Amino acid sequence: MTAKQIPIPGLILMLAGLTALGPLSTDAYLPAIPTIAGELGISIHQVELSVSLFLAGFALGQLTGGPFSDRFGRRRAIFSGLGLFLLGAIGAMLANSIDTLLAARILQGFGGGMSVVNSAAVIRDRFTGRDSAQAMSRMASILMTAPLLAPVLGTVLLEVANWRAIFLFLGVYTLLIMLILFWRLPETHTRPEGPMPNPLRSYASVLKHRTALGYLFSIAASYAGMFAFITGSAGSYIHYYGASPSLYTILFGLNILTLLACNRINIRLLHRFSSRQLLQSAQRVQLLTAGILILTFILAQPPLWLVVGLIMCYIGVQGFIISNGMAGTCELFPHMAATATALIGACGFASGALGGSLVGLLGDGTPFPMLAIMFGASVLGNLLGLWLLPKSETVNHPCPSVES
Repeated sequence: MTAKQIPIPGLILMLAGLTALGPLSTDAYLPAIPTIAGELGISIHQVELSVSLFLAGFALGQLTGGPFSDRFGRRRAIFSGLGLFLLGAIGAMLANSIDTLLAARILQGFGGGMSVVNSAAVIRDRFTGRDSAQAMSRMASILMTAPLLAPVLGTVLLEVANWRAIFLFLGVYTLLIMLILFWRLPETHTRPEGPMPNPLRSYASVLKHRTALGYLFSIAASYAGMFAFITGSAGSYIHYYGASPSLYTILFGLNILTLLACNRINIRLLHRFSSRQLLQSAQRVQLLTAGILILTFILAQPPLWLVVGLIMCYIGVQGFIISNGMAGTCELFPHMAATATALIGACGFASGALGGSLVGLLGDGTPFPMLAIMFGASVLGNLLGLWLLPKSETVNHPCPSVES
């Protein structure tokens, strides 16, 4: 089976399953942190460090896997990364000390990043232009179910077995993905001839491209705002507004549902508008909602329902920004799509970590720091997007439709 013969729904489903390794590896693991700390006889903060190290490994894996994939092919990069992820899952499952757990989580993160970075690259190999953005939106629509299901899955495994069962599940899931991709995903990338390009030069070529920088900064700013909310949401909803933990779970889940809806709308609107138009319109909506949030909080304490509704809008339009930003960037670098995707992913995680850290550092017991970082990120994203992204549209090359 060649790349063009892959059934489109099946291809998108496979890539979404691959990309889901990221949220599954973090969200399913979170409910077990107190239990792990108790069993290993360490503090919760030491176990929480494993989450940060996983994300750091994930970013490094993307930066390494992107150039590797562009040179040696998608399949080799995917299976190399999944193999390392599987070893990390086994190591974490058998860990009897925090040092072993931390090392295993770094290995998991590196392998996960190295494999997941290929999802967007495969889509770029298969589609171009609006069809690429539509395919990425479809993949994101499926992918967004992972953050909803992962905490529930982790809690269930913790109840029926123990925290090691979570890593056993991740290992089995990885094996299943490897088998499916081995049999169903052909190589979609034409390997370039000649010596392997210097990865630093490849990344530099992306950073020197004005339009690529516009997409990169737009996505990075949106990640900063999103992770600011993720970091500060529990304190804002539970401690400040007095919502119960069960209600908080529902309110948090509403953002995922809004994100899913926006991804579906994005797919339809791409028939009439370009990726750049939709991305910048979403940025303006995000800025407007963040501005209303910060203004109402300064003037008077807004009710919880208003805060929840506006944040749902803010998070929901991420579906426009990320899908169209990734598609637009990959379109600019068809022969090194994985490298470009890796750089965006790493910058997104870095800016997200910065946004979340600032919320923690500036925390005063109110939602104000969270809302201020969300507003600041939106202002920055809009300004940089307006400055760097072109005003005119580029011509899309003919390509097979994702509606096929």
